[in-house]
Amino acid sequence: MGVLDKKVVIVTGAGRGIGRTTALAIATEGGDVVVNDIGIDPSGNEGMSWAETTAADIRKRGGSAISHTQSIGEDSTSTTLVSMALNKFGRLDGIVNNAGMLRDKIFHKLTPEDWDIVMNVNLRGSFLLARAAARVFRDQHAGSMVHITSGVGLIGNVGQANYAASKLGLVALSTSVALDLKPFGVRSNCVAPFAWNDKMAHLPIEKKYIDEARQFSPEQIAPLIVCLLSDLSAGVSGQIFGIAGNEVCIYSQARPVRVLRHTEPWSATALAHEALPFLRPSFSGPERTVDVFNWYSK
Repeated sequence: MGVLDKKVVIVTGAGRGIGRTTALAIATEGGDVVVNDIGIDPSGNEGMSWAETTAADIRKRGGSAISHTQSIGEDSTSTTLVSMALNKFGRLDGIVNNAGMLRDKIFHKLTPEDWDIVMNVNLRGSFLLARAAARVFRDQHAGSMVHITSGVGLIGNVGQANYAASKLGLVALSTSVALDLKPFGVRSNCVAPFAWNDKMAHLPIEKKYIDEARQFSPEQIAPLIVCLLSDLSAGVSGQIFGIAGNEVCIYSQARPVRVLRHTEPWSATALAHEALPFLRPSFSGPERTVDVFNWYSK
């Protein structure tokens, strides 16, 4: 009896990294998994998709899983995944919007195509799956959504404007879902994970940070996602969690932190001479995630 016994979960981008370890952890905790990923395994599995590799590994361990290889950015994928869950397992209890796309470039070199492909997968695809699942969750008055955001969106990084915008947009999506579906018992939360993957080697950050990041593994992320999918986290919704290694945190959300009221309508000069000096102590950023967190020195 695991914490997800008899529950069915869709995990996107589950062929490698955090998605794969999450899918495996869900199965270990008794859940059935619909594994989605578009990648093809180049390591000798005769062209087997990453999704099917993960699903096969779950079945080898005694779990139950099916695979799907269509991009979450395509309109039909979300409804297909939900239908697969219902047809194969008879129910749907959770989704993990994990699939992500990178097209990193310094901002003035970023093209509309770079912007669109990242937004299509990271934000639009997540919206489509959340919407398709919401219809099932609303009718059964239960369900949990976990959306994988990033410190890049919450804090910032160099050369990742498209990725950052998509991941911060995902936070706004999750908050709206949490508000809209609360009357139906549906929960929606975000997780900002930090774990090593091969894509990090190409990020515009110092090599020392890349080397030290290797201490954080995707396996350390999965338990938090499993917890949020399970009934153990009943009542937890609309939150942004961070996790790296053995450290978990809760992110603050955008709220006024310092307010100045003027007796007369503000002028540009008055704002410059009065408001900005008053507000400046509460300014933050711009910073990178590596400037904010001291994980690397621990």
